[in-house]
Amino acid sequence: MVDVEKRIRTATTHAVRQRNYRRVRDRALRRLGNLYPNEYRLLLEEERARDEAENKVWLDISGRTNASLGLSTDNSQPSEVANGLGNQGKAG
Repeated sequence: MVDVEKRIRTATTHAVRQRNYRRVRDRALRRLGNLYPNEYRLLLEEERARDEAENKVWLDISGRTNASLGLSTDNSQPSEVANGLGNQGKAG
C-alpha cells in the first residue's frame, strides 16, 4: 500500500509542476506578444506555415479547424473580430 501512495504522491507532484510551468510559459508568451506584436505575429505565421507543410491543423479558440485565426496580440486596440465587425465593418 505504501508503494501505491508514493506513486500517487509522485504523480500529483509532477502534475502540479507541469501545470505551473505551462501557466508561467503561457503568461510569458502573452507578455511577449503584447510587447512585440509584429514580431510575434510573424513568428506565428512561420510556425503555422511549417505546421501546414506537415499537414498539422491549427485550431481556433472554440476548437474548430475551419475558422481563420482572428486574434489580436495588441490589447491596446480591440480588433474588428473582437468588436463583432469582421469583414462587415470594412468600407470598400
